[in-house]
Amino acid sequence: MAADPAAAAAASAAAAISAVMDWRSSPDARAAAFAYLESVKSGDVRALASTSFLLVRKDHTSEIRLHGFKMLQHLVRLRWEELSAAERNEFANLTINLISDVVAPQEVWALKSQTAALVAEVVRREGVALLNTLLPTIVSLSNSGPIEAELVAMILRWLPEDITVHNEDLEGDRRRSLLRGLTESLPQILPLLYSLLEKHFVAALSEHTNQQMDLARQHAGTVTAVLNAVNAYAEWAPVTDLAKYGLIHGCGSLLSYSDFRLHACEFFKVICQRKRPLDVAVAEYDAAMCNIFQVLMNISQQFFTRSGMQPSSIDESEYEFAACVCETMVALGSSNMQCILADGARTFQFLQQMLEYYQHYKIALHFQSLLFWLVVLREPSKAKSVARASVDNFAAGNSSSTGDLSTEKEKKGVSVLVTDEIYSTILDVSFKRMLKNSGSASCGLLELWSEELEGKSDFCNYRTKLLDLIKVISSQRPVIAAASVVQRINVVFGDANQATKTPQDLDAMEGAQLGLEAVVTAVFDGSVDYGKTDLETKSQLHKIFEGLLQQLLSLKWTEPTLVVIHGHYLDALGPFLRYYPDAVASVVNKLFELLTSLPITFQDPSNNSRLARLQICSSFIRISRAADKALLPHMKNIADTMGYLQAEGRLLRGEHNHLCEAFLVMASSAGIQEQQEVLAWLLEPLNKMWTQVEWQTAYLSDPSGLTNMFADSQFMWSIYHTVTFFEKALKRSGTKKSTTTPQPPTTTAVPAYLHPMSSHVAWILPPLLRLLRCIHALWSEPFTQSQTVEIRAAKSMTIAEQASLLGETGKLTKGQVAPADGLLDVQRDGESKENNIKNWLRGIRDSGYNVLGLAATLGEAFFRCMEGSSVILALTENVQVMEFRHLRQLIHLAIIPFVKYCPADLWQLWLVNLLQPLFVHCQQALHYSWSSLLHEGRAKVPDSIGNLSGSELKVEVMEEKLLRDLTREVCSVLWALASPGLNSGLPSLEQLGPSNRMDSSLKNLESFASSSLTGSLMLHIGTALPALRISVEVFTWTDSDAVTKVIPFCGALIHLAVASNQDELRQFVAKDLFSSIIQGLSIESNSIMSAELVGLCREIYVYLSDRDPAPRQVLLSLPHIKQEDLLAFDDSLSKTASPKEQKQHMRSLLLLATGNKLRALAAQKTTNVITNVTTRNRSSTAHHGSSAEEDGHIGLATLSST
Repeated sequence: MAADPAAAAAASAAAAISAVMDWRSSPDARAAAFAYLESVKSGDVRALASTSFLLVRKDHTSEIRLHGFKMLQHLVRLRWEELSAAERNEFANLTINLISDVVAPQEVWALKSQTAALVAEVVRREGVALLNTLLPTIVSLSNSGPIEAELVAMILRWLPEDITVHNEDLEGDRRRSLLRGLTESLPQILPLLYSLLEKHFVAALSEHTNQQMDLARQHAGTVTAVLNAVNAYAEWAPVTDLAKYGLIHGCGSLLSYSDFRLHACEFFKVICQRKRPLDVAVAEYDAAMCNIFQVLMNISQQFFTRSGMQPSSIDESEYEFAACVCETMVALGSSNMQCILADGARTFQFLQQMLEYYQHYKIALHFQSLLFWLVVLREPSKAKSVARASVDNFAAGNSSSTGDLSTEKEKKGVSVLVTDEIYSTILDVSFKRMLKNSGSASCGLLELWSEELEGKSDFCNYRTKLLDLIKVISSQRPVIAAASVVQRINVVFGDANQATKTPQDLDAMEGAQLGLEAVVTAVFDGSVDYGKTDLETKSQLHKIFEGLLQQLLSLKWTEPTLVVIHGHYLDALGPFLRYYPDAVASVVNKLFELLTSLPITFQDPSNNSRLARLQICSSFIRISRAADKALLPHMKNIADTMGYLQAEGRLLRGEHNHLCEAFLVMASSAGIQEQQEVLAWLLEPLNKMWTQVEWQTAYLSDPSGLTNMFADSQFMWSIYHTVTFFEKALKRSGTKKSTTTPQPPTTTAVPAYLHPMSSHVAWILPPLLRLLRCIHALWSEPFTQSQTVEIRAAKSMTIAEQASLLGETGKLTKGQVAPADGLLDVQRDGESKENNIKNWLRGIRDSGYNVLGLAATLGEAFFRCMEGSSVILALTENVQVMEFRHLRQLIHLAIIPFVKYCPADLWQLWLVNLLQPLFVHCQQALHYSWSSLLHEGRAKVPDSIGNLSGSELKVEVMEEKLLRDLTREVCSVLWALASPGLNSGLPSLEQLGPSNRMDSSLKNLESFASSSLTGSLMLHIGTALPALRISVEVFTWTDSDAVTKVIPFCGALIHLAVASNQDELRQFVAKDLFSSIIQGLSIESNSIMSAELVGLCREIYVYLSDRDPAPRQVLLSLPHIKQEDLLAFDDSLSKTASPKEQKQHMRSLLLLATGNKLRALAAQKTTNVITNVTTRNRSSTAHHGSSAEEDGHIGLATLSST
């Protein structure tokens, strides 16, 4: 290419870069400049190369040069194969020559980094030959000075990038070749890194002593760059090599120097996560790891000594380093404890240090140690003989046997060295750290949960880990745990007779309750069978918990907050009552005493008293579940007390429902017969009221009748509590059902097992359907015209719904309590009629839809006893006027269970007719709202937001959330339709064979109707068309969660298109679906499931391209593809039967055909750490540099302050 055109192109590119970077450029100018640069990157590859090399020259500004380097990296990464072999060789030489341009002292660090990254990228693309050529050059360059050495270290750091970071483009031979080449070069690379580390560290100290600060900084920068390079090799290079060439010793020496200690610690953190390999000498590996143990323990001991003697002298940087060391020791102890098991004294010292970290007042140090103790103390079994043998090995110093110990045995060996004192200390610290905002005196010396840890774990996850550790210890040392938690309870209770407690005291009491619950659960309901516990231990545990129970029973708390805590403590002892039922009667009496001690008030705006009463009623449920059959003898006494309180007006309807739910839980432990009897007893009075014709005629004949019900608040809430009890009865009755994927459809035969609620569904559902139908009609014409102001306002969102959409979790105020809270039996004093109706409507919808969904799980008993048309009419008659929030609830709670549990022979009668109006409306509504959001910036939804204080932005956020929620729920229906259990008749693509099979082997779509729900749906055009439209449009909507849910449905469509002779379906899949999936790959948010989307593209092309021209036409319509590219792609597919390799070919073709515009593919990059690389025996002639053992090194060793 002539010089002038190249220079002109470079000048134009430089001007465009300046325009993009200049904040004064207009948006149009910036966009035009960006478009020009993109055209250069996607244009002629040789012009791109010449332009980019001119841009990186020194006569340009740093910004332009940096952009030039990025353009060169783009070429190497994505367009390298377009250059000929000679051109690639010339490009590589030019790249290496760039090194000399960036070694000036005043050069910008970013330019050095980009140069190193480019050189490494070229080496990775060209492979081993260029690496072998380059090594002598960079070794020579590194001797020139600290700046050159720093650049060499950067290059070496970037070379293994594609080994440590997973890159799909490097799968297969290229990646293996790179790994092999780097592994073979380790005898040159690792000694070079050590010599650079030693040389420049010594030089940095020397120049610092001589007050040559600029030179000292240059050498220090080189040391840091070398450490970064060493860390890149620590992830995969054999640990024995890292030790052999001195890097473990060198990095250990740097741990004492503040400028380098964090980088050096990072080296150990990476190495400590490695697992002992099976293909190297175990003794050498263990020796290296044992050395690391000693290095880290020495550094830890220095920290503990300093912080103990002069805690004020420890600044935040030292705490940060200590946290890094602790994290490294956690990784070391979790993965490589076997290396020091032969040395009992060292192992015990290590455990003591980890205990000191756990006790430390700094939360960051404690948190890291928590992870270690969780790993070490978990025991998969109780084979104590193995553990005792491990201890014998310690005493004898028998190191030969430790190499053969499995990880499980190693853990047991460690756990035997954990003393009772260590267990007690861990428990004591754990109980004190249970809550985030504790200010009690006993925790005053501890730094409690800090926001700085939020990046690693939120408080709930942290507390879960604490509780897990408490449970692990409780299962191994139950008596110690029981005594420890009771001691903690006595401390936090203080003066139990004190009428009121401070907020700090309440926090501490709640934390101790969580600890008690963890201990009791682990001891009596954990992995260890309590029945097999020895008698002495049982006796001690019974004495401890019986004493605690008597203490709880003697309390006389009446303040609502204390009553709630009191109830929680009694809840926590539920598993204890299972084995010691004699105490059940006292607990039941105490709960009723607590309940009746709280007054029923409607005037209290805070609802504290009524909320506490509900919590006590909930305690009956929790204890019934935990104590199993222990409460059965007391059912009559509980029932009599309930009746007595209800007759006196001292038991509210919501509280009554909770106690009835507890009855259902008790009955479930006694068997189906007992459940049926309890249900008959509980439901009989409801049956009489619910099935009365009078109230249905008065209120449910048409929607206007609801207006009369709204005037009778007491009856209105009576209806609500009746519906919620039906919901509880369906939830609590029967055997536990799987909540995973839908099961295969049942046959028409009557099942042997009938759910206890089966006989009640027929009278429960008809009035409920009438009620729901009337509620739905409140949003339709002409009923909206005649509604009062209160009813119109009540149809808007509750404050709780608004807060949920906005992600606000603040406490609800008066008039904002959702009915599901159980606090609304009647309209409270001061509450508006609007809020009363609003809460009732929301509660009836949620519980009513859930009753239908739970009834659907009964299967045959529901679908054959109910008239499908009446259910469909009630749910879909007014679907066109439903708000998105209501439609989402309907789909989530009712429609999806209908899909999952409908028998196969009723699919057409129920599901086709149910889904047709739903899909038609949802497709139209979603299309309109998404178009508004994508083109106008705001989702237009039908929901009535209501009064919302704040900016208009809040409304826009809520509207978009409503749209996304409904979109995901609709796609969940498609996911359920395509679930494997409901499509068992669909053959796999492997069974179907190659795409060029004879059409005579294809089946009619009708043949899949009884064994594939998706196939059955496709036979009905009115239901299928809107579903198909949604499945293609979702790829244009920027919602990755929705795309994830629709992928299985698309897969089922592809299977049907391949297996059947249905031309319309095949054409849809081959053209419309194929195009939409490719379009979906242009949206970056879809990167998380890009592999699945490419897999769908591969299936469509491989199995349909020979039967339909559309897949080829779709690919050829892409902007950057040529006919020869497609022919080469076909040739590549023909050479492999591996789906993985075919997917990789499809991915590469799509990137090529779109000019690398598919952002979902470009954004995909995940971490892949290699734990070990098998090394071949190397001859002595292959070793360059020193081969002496570590203790023979000088320099760093002599300067180390450890």
